[in-house]
Amino acid sequence: MEQAFDVIGKVIPNYNGREWTLTEVLADFTVSKTYPDDIYDSAEYVENENQAAYVAIVDEKCVGSIRVCRRWNGNAFIEDLSVDRAYRHCGIGKALMDAAFEWSREKGLQGVSLETQDNNVLAIRFYLKYGFHLGGIDTNVYTDPNCVGETAFYFYADNKL
Repeated sequence: MEQAFDVIGKVIPNYNGREWTLTEVLADFTVSKTYPDDIYDSAEYVENENQAAYVAIVDEKCVGSIRVCRRWNGNAFIEDLSVDRAYRHCGIGKALMDAAFEWSREKGLQGVSLETQDNNVLAIRFYLKYGFHLGGIDTNVYTDPNCVGETAFYFYADNKL
């Protein structure tokens, strides 16, 4: 599955002491970025009450996936969401997110959270449109030399979406 994403700029956060605002700063040109694949054992998600994985299949091909787990704070956490580049903007990401929210509601959790980076503008737009809000940032998450200057954004959404 093609998991690269287009870096079209950065999102600059501002906190006024009560709420976050976000400003997009678009780049003059687009570059493609890929992070190393997460290594996980899919068998750990089968019949596990604390985590789940969902896939999107089109013409017998996996074109998207989402992994979600129960967190200590009463939220579900999206560990990974990916949609093959050729199948983006077709509703697959929304369908996968819907499945994660339904799992979260079934588990009696209060909401869903996730993390992304400030240079993933298109993903941030998707999360905001879905109903997430920025809850905080961390400038120390991305220490790999390929990620210098990236800031982690933590998004949250109520389960009532």
